[in-house]
Amino acid sequence: MRLGVLDIGSNTVHLLLVDAHPGARPVAFASHKRPLSLVQYLDGDGNISDEGQHELIEFVLEAWEFAARHKAEDLLAFCTSAIREATNGAEVLARVKHETTVTLQELTGSEEASMTFFAVRRWYGWGAGPILDLDIGGGSFEMAYGTDELPEFATSVPLGASRLTRDWLHEDPPTAKSVKELRRYIRSTLKPVVREFQELGRANLVAGTSKTFRSLARIAGAAPSAAGPYVKRELHAADLGLWAQRISAMTVADRLYLPGVSDARARQLLAGALVAEAALELFEFPKMEICPWALREGLILRRLDQLVFEEALEPAPHVGKRKKDKSKKKKKAKESEEHTDTDKHLETAGQADADGPAHPVEGLPVQLGAPVSDTAPATTARGVAS
Repeated sequence: MRLGVLDIGSNTVHLLLVDAHPGARPVAFASHKRPLSLVQYLDGDGNISDEGQHELIEFVLEAWEFAARHKAEDLLAFCTSAIREATNGAEVLARVKHETTVTLQELTGSEEASMTFFAVRRWYGWGAGPILDLDIGGGSFEMAYGTDELPEFATSVPLGASRLTRDWLHEDPPTAKSVKELRRYIRSTLKPVVREFQELGRANLVAGTSKTFRSLARIAGAAPSAAGPYVKRELHAADLGLWAQRISAMTVADRLYLPGVSDARARQLLAGALVAEAALELFEFPKMEICPWALREGLILRRLDQLVFEEALEPAPHVGKRKKDKSKKKKKAKESEEHTDTDKHLETAGQADADGPAHPVEGLPVQLGAPVSDTAPATTARGVAS
């Protein structure tokens, strides 16, 4: 089936369509996104301005049409810190629903961290042991730790790269004083949270799951995205310290010449580097791995798990059957009459495999406003509710 995830983030608004079924990895089919920093549309009272709301509604309508045009059968629509922390967030969500009919489900910071961790666990598997996942967004910084599919502890702090850039780094390039003050603020915010994590035990693996981490790893020499998701990418604390220092002396225009840095990310790159550097230092890890799956994949995988329980899980059509080997056509044609029926059976099975499985929900309309709360269970300070 074709699933869609509409992600209203702090830096971008993104619709991802994937083809998937229970038990299979989701394969990206198409995407539609736009740079839209809702944080930049906040007024002095913390409200998202009318202009920002208009931009958001326009994109949601585009996404709805895109999903319908590509025959999406289910759509999960959610928003994170940009709307969650806006003073008029509830009013914005109500307006979006009224003008688009799409219900944006608001994820809490711990829910966001939990679903991202869920994707990381599925990517690395049980053999990875205890995992610590770090995710730097535009408005917040999510952290989660656990040994199971869902974390033992998941939390969020207001250390998003876009937020910190807006609040602390006003000059271009930033002054040494502003960078020093921001470093101090990041560490003072992270220290009490890190202590809570350290009480749970030490992770075997630290994973980074955001565009910020991917960009920093690319700058430090990791393989480009064109190399594919299965190439191992790492980000070392020593490289982070070096590049944070270099980036602090660069203008935004200069940062665009760095590999993997886009127009939308250039300005907030330094703030993201400072958060990443502080996190690895305080958690006392020399490096992290970059995981290609994150929140969107976590929500998709959780939705597929729901389908397993809602419907009987049938084996895929090819299970227990052997595909036809075309190179043996002539040999089969010469076989004795008693095997003719068997040959025909194998040919029929091979053709069924070539056509692919029929979608059990094919033809259903796009399910806009599907309750993400069912997909992303509520989290507490020390775990995830069942």
